[in-house]
Amino acid sequence: MKNGDDFLNFLPCDLSIKILTALEGPSDLVRITAVSRNWRHFVIRHGLCKHLSLQMFPQLSRVDRVNELGGSTKGHAGAGSSNFMEWEALEREHRAYAFLARCCLSTTAGDCISEAIIASSTDNYPEESICNTLEPRDRVARTASYWSSKGQKNPAVPETLTYRLIADLCVVTEIKIRPFQAYFQFGYPIYSAKSVRFRMGHIKDADESCQDSGTDRFAWTYTSQEFEMTQENRLQTFKLPEPILCIGGILQIELLSRVQRQEIDGLFYICVSHVQVVGRPLSPAFSIQILEPPEKFVLEVQSYSLPTLPEQMSSITSLQMRVRDLEQILNLLQGNGGEVEYGYEWEVESDEDEEEFDME
Repeated sequence: MKNGDDFLNFLPCDLSIKILTALEGPSDLVRITAVSRNWRHFVIRHGLCKHLSLQMFPQLSRVDRVNELGGSTKGHAGAGSSNFMEWEALEREHRAYAFLARCCLSTTAGDCISEAIIASSTDNYPEESICNTLEPRDRVARTASYWSSKGQKNPAVPETLTYRLIADLCVVTEIKIRPFQAYFQFGYPIYSAKSVRFRMGHIKDADESCQDSGTDRFAWTYTSQEFEMTQENRLQTFKLPEPILCIGGILQIELLSRVQRQEIDGLFYICVSHVQVVGRPLSPAFSIQILEPPEKFVLEVQSYSLPTLPEQMSSITSLQMRVRDLEQILNLLQGNGGEVEYGYEWEVESDEDEEEFDME
């Protein structure tokens, strides 16, 4: 800037906004605001951090307002004026969106599933429950571990698996699914789906039970395109075309079309051994409050500390696996597991041999 001149004072406002929003993200805008007070006021007054955040995550268009639950309001003589209140709201949005973008880029990605909610159908409950899909192994204490749908004569009948994530706001990048190979059946058939699709959203009524796979129970804020699934016994990776902000912490997997018929009854089944949802939780830094239709929500900033994946998740998973092992061993000792045949040998494929599917 020659002689201290500021180009923002000479360029038309629309052109200045176009230049600044050409930056890579809100983090660059935060650096811009440190240049001068004039630049800081320009960025905040025109909501440029919010604008770039909406480009990163279109789902944020549903935000009705931003609250800082742990924040304090600076008081001065004009604290009651409408201009001051408007400026406070703009500053609050600037801080919240800038920090949200930082969290999405700085935190570590990991498995974001908290619990399995419900499957659209289950052949033998609880032996073939959706809860088994949280187990990385396909055998526990010599007993097969997987979810199975009910059999259908029509292979086009779809199925859904619905999960709750570890935070109400999660940035999801990919979903991993391992079809189940029935090593105890002749020919070792693999009961995969032909293709998969993913939905993310929230429960419509927080006071209502979500133990129903019907779509009327949920409000979906994102639906992916279809990904082709191969009939292979491996953890298959389905990478989303761009990171998606899951608002409400509910993720549903749609398993579309069946490819494997069971010889014993001639019906088509879908069976899944393991599911992972890879992403970044934004709690406890952020939380949400779902409003009434038109399904807007309040973005609440709990703190400005970077969120992390819960450290206790691995120990909890390990404990759950040990409990399941003990239950299976007890069933075997009581004679409840004698009907399962284990006369076959099979190879355990490493997860390093994952097959990745990118949707450009």
